[in-house]
Amino acid sequence: MKWTTEKRYQNYDNWDAATLLQLQAQAANSPYQMHYHIRPQSGLLNDPNGFSYYNGEFHVFYQNFPFGPVHGLKSWFHMTSPDLVHWENKGLALIPDTIYDSHGAYSGSALPLPSGDLFLMYTGNHRDADWIRTPYQLGALMDSKGNVTKLDHPLIMPPDYVSEHFRDPQVIRYNDTYYALLGAQDQETKTGHIVVYKSRDLKQWQDLGYLDFTEQEMGYMIECPNLVFVNDQPVLIFCPQGLDKNIASYDNIYPNMYLIGEDIRLNGPKMTPAQPQLLNLDDGFDVYASQAFNAPDGKAYLISWIGLPDTTYPTDSEGWANCLSQVKELELRDGHLYQHPVVAMGSLRQQGTLLRPERRVNDRQQLLDQSGNQYELRLTLRKNQHGSLHLAASADLSQGLRLDFNTGADASLTLDRGQAGLAVATDYGTTRTITLPAHRDCQLDIFIDGSLCEVFVNDGHNVMTARFFADPSHQTVAFVAEQAIDFTGTYWPLKK
Repeated sequence: MKWTTEKRYQNYDNWDAATLLQLQAQAANSPYQMHYHIRPQSGLLNDPNGFSYYNGEFHVFYQNFPFGPVHGLKSWFHMTSPDLVHWENKGLALIPDTIYDSHGAYSGSALPLPSGDLFLMYTGNHRDADWIRTPYQLGALMDSKGNVTKLDHPLIMPPDYVSEHFRDPQVIRYNDTYYALLGAQDQETKTGHIVVYKSRDLKQWQDLGYLDFTEQEMGYMIECPNLVFVNDQPVLIFCPQGLDKNIASYDNIYPNMYLIGEDIRLNGPKMTPAQPQLLNLDDGFDVYASQAFNAPDGKAYLISWIGLPDTTYPTDSEGWANCLSQVKELELRDGHLYQHPVVAMGSLRQQGTLLRPERRVNDRQQLLDQSGNQYELRLTLRKNQHGSLHLAASADLSQGLRLDFNTGADASLTLDRGQAGLAVATDYGTTRTITLPAHRDCQLDIFIDGSLCEVFVNDGHNVMTARFFADPSHQTVAFVAEQAIDFTGTYWPLKK
């Protein structure tokens, strides 16, 4: 299909049911499909929205264009879960059907209200006949039965000091006041900023200006700003497009960064950083537009879009694209943000197998001949080891994901998807490398789900995420090294 602008933005009523059913079947039967991650029923999935706890359940919505793997007329698709692992489809929740969101219900957030409703705040994308965009910040209320009622008028109009790039509101309640953080591009300097608004009633909003959190230039646009409190400290998570790599090192087309704060004063608004440098939220290939929130018990949870803007993926040819990450619980430890799989991920495990370094042929230590396509692999690599771990590999190990590790003096870990099947975004490299503590054991908790790999390193000190598109029959797991690798490990096949 040729995706003209007219085709991308035609009304949903103009699409026939047969087309949608065909797309849903293609996605469901894809050999690259994920089975314990949130993925689109059809078409494109991008940013997670409205991540929250409401009416006794966890909720997340995601940006969805149901009719193809392209960015078109966006809606919010609704998911609920009792435990952040088992998710139930609730269908489309926010549909672009007003003048204010005529060209898409763009990203936003959610907040439970004392009234018993869930308040949704999002960006309405409107374009006029000359294709000039006006971003409206809109509101809606969802009741306990999932019925959504949009508010009649925009809550926030774009101020004159920002360009048309003004979106992705995060609404929070802090010190008995409502605040909204929005990503923005300055009209004059064309640089990225976060704008802060405050309100007493969620109806009238006061512009507080730019959040002061750094003296460095944050690229040409900030998307998806999120403020979350981890161990009572503020953590700012955001996506600075066009960020100078001298400020923070990254390899992806656009980075997803975080900054830990010493304290924050939103009425100012100012956050004092606890450390000067921005850090990558994920050290892999495909994480973007992450959204975090504080649950009623204070715990901080995070979920991400596994996909990147302006990037194509092999499943585009099947009419669907992208997924969401597993949910991670956040912890601050020694001035660093740790990300952990939530406890309920353990409920997916089937009978575990202890792995031992028994089979060694030439340079190979065979761990699994047939791993399946959905599993968890937990390993401890002892210090002073050097070699490669092959995942989702062909029998001869010429194809597959590879983790090159060194736990000695020049300790590092490299994730390589260069030989893992169909190519993805090769202009931005096929490897990602992190530094490890020298002469220390290295703990790896590896999750494979179809065409998705998530590697938690040293209890979540780093996470490395990668889409890969290997032949599904490639299921060998093995070490390759000059000497036998000293390790302990457990393998669990995971329920779909």
